[in-house]
Amino acid sequence: MEAAAALGGSGLPGALIVLILLVLVLLLAAVLHRSAPRETPVAPQDGPRANGHARPEEPRKAKPAARARREKQRQHSFAHRLLVAALKGHSSPVTCLDFSSNGKYLASCSEDRTVRLWSTRDLAGREHRCLRANVGLDHAELVRLSPDSRVAVEPTQGENLVPLAFIVWLANAETIRVYKMTKKDDGSFTFTATSGDFPKKHKAPVINIGIAETGKFIMTASSDTTILIWSPKGEVLASINTNQMNNAYATVSPCGRFVASCGFTPDVKVWEVCLGKNGDFREVTRAFELKGHTAGVQSFSFSNDSRRMATVSKDGTWKFWDTDVEYKKQQDPYLLLTGQCAVLEPCRIALSPDSRTVAVAGGTDIVVYNTRRGEEEERFLGVHSHRIADLAFDTTGRYLVSCGDRAICVFHNTAGHRAVVEEMEAILKKTGNKATRERLEQQISSARKALAAIYGKKH
Repeated sequence: MEAAAALGGSGLPGALIVLILLVLVLLLAAVLHRSAPRETPVAPQDGPRANGHARPEEPRKAKPAARARREKQRQHSFAHRLLVAALKGHSSPVTCLDFSSNGKYLASCSEDRTVRLWSTRDLAGREHRCLRANVGLDHAELVRLSPDSRVAVEPTQGENLVPLAFIVWLANAETIRVYKMTKKDDGSFTFTATSGDFPKKHKAPVINIGIAETGKFIMTASSDTTILIWSPKGEVLASINTNQMNNAYATVSPCGRFVASCGFTPDVKVWEVCLGKNGDFREVTRAFELKGHTAGVQSFSFSNDSRRMATVSKDGTWKFWDTDVEYKKQQDPYLLLTGQCAVLEPCRIALSPDSRTVAVAGGTDIVVYNTRRGEEEERFLGVHSHRIADLAFDTTGRYLVSCGDRAICVFHNTAGHRAVVEEMEAILKKTGNKATRERLEQQISSARKALAAIYGKKH
């Protein structure tokens, strides 16, 4: 027992020492584990690091959607055998076009804050030079060339008559501004705004402006039911309530005698702007109406002498009218022809100066018809990347122009040449006068040569 007691007494300190050593080992292992660097997941690097510095970040690439939109706008192109030219100079969509009354120049305005003046003599050439006017701190939505202010200058080669002034409707200022051409000391030309814009009078957005051929008055029309007649100095001479629920379109006739409007109602209303013997404004009187559509009229157009008009409606038809009537004796215009629109949602119509052809635009498409039978002559699809904003024939009737994006498309009016041949041949069969026959044969020959030159050049 003593031996057992001796063994028990001597074994306790040894076990205690072992236990203490075990605890120390565990504590040391825990300390070492905490102090050791832990591996954490990291995002993969674009490349190795050098000297502890990150690799320079590469330039950000454009988002695919934004890049695709830019590419689509930049890459839009239109080709057609009757396309004379695509006038390129504006950097933003073109919103309005206007030919000078002498036919020598085409004005265009754009969201890029410029107005450009193109020479129609260069339309069929390779180079399309233009004069540029900058619109400061705003952009022009509408432009109209002054018909009676001209000056002899030399913007290209040789002497040309250039309109001295034009008016614009400013998008932000919502007013008329007049620009005049001035000659610099170095012989170049510039456009400067006259002091003082027209006062603000319209309560709704303006849809069109115009200058009478006489230069005696200016018209502005808004989308409510208001048309204002102004003096060239910016004084309101008359206010017209169209009573059409809203105005879709309004304009001044090429002869300068009439203003007309269309809108929600299925008719076109025409007023005469009466002037005194000295040319001063006297009054505005109701002239006549064009009635026959079954839905609202979207647009209309006058011939050069205002004896014919064309209208296009939401009812899907276009109509051709004889307006050479004695309206002061209550004589109504005559409906000559009704045609079916081949474009969806027709929004704009243009009648050639000689009234032989009519062009209807809807969306990005244009269809040209003859007014003798109402048959389709030409069709231009996908002309612009955006909805067509304006459509017009030049004063000679040789060209048709349109805008809807940054380019202005110019087309040959082959339908007009064919219409001349058809009409002159019909008259030739009925006449026996030698001089008349010679004149008709000459016109037929000229029209045929023009067609041969157009199609021959394209082929």
